[in-house]
Amino acid sequence: MHNPISGKAIDYAKSEEAKFRKDLHAELLKKRKVALRLGHLSPDTPWTIKQDKINALLRKELEFGELTDGDVRPSFRQKGVDMRVGLDIASLSFKRQVSQIVLMAGDADFVPAAKLARREGIDFVLDPMWRQVPPGLNEHIDGLRSTCPRPKPRNRE
Repeated sequence: MHNPISGKAIDYAKSEEAKFRKDLHAELLKKRKVALRLGHLSPDTPWTIKQDKINALLRKELEFGELTDGDVRPSFRQKGVDMRVGLDIASLSFKRQVSQIVLMAGDADFVPAAKLARREGIDFVLDPMWRQVPPGLNEHIDGLRSTCPRPKPRNRE
């Protein structure tokens, strides 16, 4: 991608975050009874101005021409993963291949899949990885537990 302020090329595939995620996914794929479903990033990734800079622009404390490379960020959107996971949940439930499903997510898009699994007698446990769970999803699960260590708050600029 190219930063819209300076035009500088950025290769996110070489970032520390990308390396960490690739290594994490490789380790998860080795685990027994774990299914990893990956989506893909939408090719039309827009850039957005960070919220504090938008506020400064609106208060006229900052002019648009004063924005720097660090004041903008790409707004990545992953596509397709919710549908894949939902289909997996439905398939496993209908075929009675499992007695319990542990979903590591917290997206309200999984409400229909959670409801279906529970109607089929599957124990449905949610691990939101310490994130807030939407009320609509919370009412359609059998258990809630975050097993990974609670992350330290990030300093958001």
